[in-house]
Amino acid sequence: MHSREIFNIVKARRESLNVTQETLAQLSGVALRTLKQFESGKGNPTLQTLQKLGDALGLEVTVVIKNKGINA
Repeated sequence: MHSREIFNIVKARRESLNVTQETLAQLSGVALRTLKQFESGKGNPTLQTLQKLGDALGLEVTVVIKNKGINA
């Protein structure tokens, strides 16, 4: 999944719950500036930030690492 898809999911979920960016920032412990950048498609959130937002929005954050057959 690409970053833009993640941004869209978080924003859509927040809007479907009628939660403002300010409220989500408070509930998740993520800075409002960070959240605004994230929703506008800028920045590169850490897994910890994604987890905080997911927890506040009732979303599950899962990481999958696949071997693409590249030898290091």
